[in-house]
Amino acid sequence: MKRLTSHKLICLLAFVFAMSASCASPPPAPKTVKTVAFITNATSDFWKIARKGCDKADAELADVTVKFKSTNTGAVKEQDGLIRDALDMDHADAIAVSVVDPASQKQVINDAAKRALVITQDSDAPDSDRALYLGADNRAAGRQAGELIKKALPQGGKIMVFVGKKDVQNARERFDGLKESLQGSKVEIIDLLTDDTDPARARQNAYETLKKYPDIAGMVGLWSYNGPAILQALAPEGKAGQIKIVCFDDERATLAAIKEGTIFGTVAQQPYEYGYQAVLMAGKILRGDRSGVPANKTILIPTVVIQKNNVDDYSKKLDQLLGITPG
Repeated sequence: MKRLTSHKLICLLAFVFAMSASCASPPPAPKTVKTVAFITNATSDFWKIARKGCDKADAELADVTVKFKSTNTGAVKEQDGLIRDALDMDHADAIAVSVVDPASQKQVINDAAKRALVITQDSDAPDSDRALYLGADNRAAGRQAGELIKKALPQGGKIMVFVGKKDVQNARERFDGLKESLQGSKVEIIDLLTDDTDPARARQNAYETLKKYPDIAGMVGLWSYNGPAILQALAPEGKAGQIKIVCFDDERATLAAIKEGTIFGTVAQQPYEYGYQAVLMAGKILRGDRSGVPANKTILIPTVVIQKNNVDDYSKKLDQLLGITPG
């Protein structure tokens, strides 16, 4: 009798377990739309253009949604917070970030790479666990800037160089390329001044340079807002066009100044492509296709030298990319 009761009890327990399992909630469906967080290293027109590229990729990819996040202050802590928010609040499957300080942020990037796909764009962190860098060959771009300043100052002269943060990977590489290009020339670099991505401070740096070095012949800005900031400092002093300005990127003020002759030239990246291609690559990798990732984990997007002879054509192409109808 005891054996029969035990058998019945076992059957009853098995029945109850089966019923409980059948009534339990089904496992959650796999996430079909992937989230890509695109994170800047500052706020400027450069990133507004990059956002247009993100928007295009977002519209084209049914299985991807983009969260665009701007680092307003350029501070490491702020960007680290945006990375964590992307993971914890947005549940991002991928992050495409322009790294502010690759050395101090290495652990943050490595931690993020354990939870999501990490792509660096614009500014790299080559010693981290990021899966891919997409952007300019910044050392080569620095050499292009060097060739421009030599062309602007055929007799040589003293120049000052300006940037937001000198420890950012793209800033270091551009400055190194600039110095390489100027080796053996009569152009002398006085120093590299930083402004912590503050345009007002950038203007002040240029103004103080003008006062401290009255024989200054040229000024080179390595970040997008530096060119317009330099010009804003020189113009009230009657030095616009006299002191030669070479800069980076294609802010509207920069292009207008090239057209009028107060900025000699600029080395333009293609931020639209940074946004567009970073999101496309993230989507492709998240689908399991890594065929587009080179062995060196680097995709280089060419830079363009803009001077007075090609600024109109470049501006028209930029308007077309941004969907702007000339007024």
